[in-house]
Amino acid sequence: MKRLIAFTLLLGLILPTHLWGQAKEVAGRLPKDKAGTVGQPLGKIAFIREGNLWIMDWDGKNQTKIVTVENAQGKPSWSLDGKSIAFVRSGTVDLKGPDNLGGKHKVYDIFLGYPDSAKNTTTWWYRLTKDLGSRFPEFSADGKTILYTKDLMANTVNAPAPNYQTCLMDADGGNVRVLRRDWQNTEYFTLMPTLGPNNMHAFVLMQNVKQLGVGVAPLDLPGLTASDVAQKVKLIPNVTAPAWSPDGNWIAYVNNDIQEQAILITNPQLTERYFVFRPVIGQTLQTYPPSWSPDSKWLTFAMGDGSIWIVNIMGDGLRQVSGPGKNEGPAWSKR
Repeated sequence: MKRLIAFTLLLGLILPTHLWGQAKEVAGRLPKDKAGTVGQPLGKIAFIREGNLWIMDWDGKNQTKIVTVENAQGKPSWSLDGKSIAFVRSGTVDLKGPDNLGGKHKVYDIFLGYPDSAKNTTTWWYRLTKDLGSRFPEFSADGKTILYTKDLMANTVNAPAPNYQTCLMDADGGNVRVLRRDWQNTEYFTLMPTLGPNNMHAFVLMQNVKQLGVGVAPLDLPGLTASDVAQKVKLIPNVTAPAWSPDGNWIAYVNNDIQEQAILITNPQLTERYFVFRPVIGQTLQTYPPSWSPDSKWLTFAMGDGSIWIVNIMGDGLRQVSGPGKNEGPAWSKR
């Protein structure tokens, strides 16, 4: 039952959150001199619709189904060359132990879809993981590896709770490695990892089932003890869903307080933060990480009603490009 409760909390990321410090009063829009030249968006956007993988032009045109599986979920990630897209499929385990304890929880694995193959069939895909605990994939900038979250207890039927760790694997699914060496005895866990420059990464930091916020730390940090968290992890408390920009200059994230939902950006040192988008009354944000355009000037995201939007980093150019409908997790191509 503890495992079921933990999954319920983590899957929806429903813990209450608040803006970092006095961000509600302080966070303004990114000044033009910091934004640089913001031109017209480029590239394509992948997204999940009704459990299937789709792509479209950045402006919503030429929407095409790539993979038909009916159980895809979350935010996909494009390879550098655009020839493959990592995405997640979900399933369900229903455990009833001898003492009648247990319950349903979701399981996940990572797959690859191929835009070119969709010209002939949408039922072709390749399975990267088989551990039932892998999700939140992100291709590295060079396309050689995939960073992702793995529940190391997903395949253990009597595990009392998940053990979420950040992992790396080669782009073909081989050479899987867990980044933390203390994963068996730590009370700190990481979700939604995103790669930055200089061997850094950002992630959602958890302490047991409590969401602490978005952390930034070296990718090769060997441990995640209380001392490591205090001394080596920079933290924006009580926010979620980080996404590092391709140029390495910004980290987008979501404030998920239902009263103050917003998309903001911060610099890698977490010393500046700027407001990008806030839903109007009656709207809600999906809490998947926003996704950056190839030039790091635009973001795409989805609303609770399944509509997909784009906006530039100064908060201008807001445009609905698809939906509403059963859409989620839009992800911009890398070129």
